[in-house]
Amino acid sequence: MEKIKKESIKNRIVTAAWQLFYEKGYNGTTVDDIIELSGTSKGSFYYYFNTKDELLNTLSMILDDFYEELEEILIMGDIGVNATTAIVERLKQQVKEKHIKEPSECKQLLIESIKEQMQVDETAYDFEKEQSVIMVIGVNGVGKTTSVGKLAGKLKDEGRKVLIAAADTFRAAAGDQLAEWASRADVPMIGGKEGADPASVVFDAVNAAKARGVDVLLIDTAGRLHNKKNLMEELRKMNRIIDKEFPNAHRENLIVLDGTTGQNALVQAREFGEVADLTGIILTKMDGTAKGGIAVAIQSELKVPVKYIGVGETIEDLQKFNSEEFVNALFDVNMENIGELHLPEDEQQTDTQEE
Repeated sequence: MEKIKKESIKNRIVTAAWQLFYEKGYNGTTVDDIIELSGTSKGSFYYYFNTKDELLNTLSMILDDFYEELEEILIMGDIGVNATTAIVERLKQQVKEKHIKEPSECKQLLIESIKEQMQVDETAYDFEKEQSVIMVIGVNGVGKTTSVGKLAGKLKDEGRKVLIAAADTFRAAAGDQLAEWASRADVPMIGGKEGADPASVVFDAVNAAKARGVDVLLIDTAGRLHNKKNLMEELRKMNRIIDKEFPNAHRENLIVLDGTTGQNALVQAREFGEVADLTGIILTKMDGTAKGGIAVAIQSELKVPVKYIGVGETIEDLQKFNSEEFVNALFDVNMENIGELHLPEDEQQTDTQEE
């Protein structure tokens, strides 16, 4: 067994004990084992610890501090209290099962665990290749209409024949805004007249899509979540029309969420989840300081994957979600020093004890 590298005497003893307790078990580890691996002496050991039990208590304190620090980082990253608690409890269980030896390994295990949780299934983008109807929903101001335009442009660039339905007839100028994005994407649009019946817009769009041999019909819907009853009835009517007129089309319900709004995004996802069968998330405004950690909370609670992220204002600034890049960006700064073995602050003093 390689001896612990040169550092403070007490840290060397603690680090060696940490490693041995995991490898040999507490009862299977002797004080002599710890002394040998740490490269210290009995005098040094008993200068800091009266017994092996006292050393174990110090290790427990270090691990507790590590988990507390971890919880704080996750919550500050907008992951939220409930999701953070679930993630840390799962991590603790994995640490026991895998006999993890050091906090730095805990950190890596956590990152890999969240990457796996956020991984998007290969079939998640099947709708891009099939004849599909995509409803895009979300509250006003999150970038919903913009996301419809960007997705239309992306799909057209991939060779798909796309049609946009402007079924957000509730918000003033929504149709004009979407028409501008449709023009940028060079994609035709149906509807957009303020005050029109959204279900009628969808009916016309579905029939136009069939007549024109459209591959993907994108529907921009109203974001009036404050009137949930009306919204639910509106979506129900749209779904009935699509089911009747376009029964074989692949169906997607994408919710657009602002990556900068934290827990509000989770509330919105819950609320819309009650009126629509959500199949994916478009996370917008990820080009600034937003980490988008709330997406982890939403995936954890609602099991809805992030499929796209918006990273800018141009029509090209919509990317497929990459869990590897997302989680790395989420943790690279905050977790830089997590996993280092730290003694409690009042014990971090210069060693004067000679070995």
